Amino acid sequence: MANKSRNAARLRRHVRVRKKVFGTPDRPRLNVYRSIYEIYVQVIDDHSGTTLASASTVDSLMRDIVKGKPKLEQARLVGEEIAKRALDKGIKSVVMDRGGYFYTGRVKALAEGARKGGLDF
Repeated sequence: MANKSRNAARLRRHVRVRKKVFGTPDRPRLNVYRSIYEIYVQVIDDHSGTTLASASTVDSLMRDIVKGKPKLEQARLVGEEIAKRALDKGIKSVVMDRGGYFYTGRVKALAEGARKGGLDF
């Protein structure tokens, strides 16, 4: 077990979470992916397999806003942006899929930003 990667452990946790978390048209899934430098989030309807809204730190509109800010602040701003984009499409309630990441740090900041922006989960 010592030579297994952190990403392999994250993927095992993600499979475990995805067994229970499923996005419906009424309550889509808020999926988070966190890389070393960036953070990405999508609102997904699993019934149709479509992405309804997305935001990230590499998004053309967000890139200038998050430039030079700490990663925690960037994650919070991306959370607020995804909430705004989801509300524009009439999505008020989502189910959180943390992608196998622990609910701390940037993932928690993103979730708090989305809640602050008006999403309910």
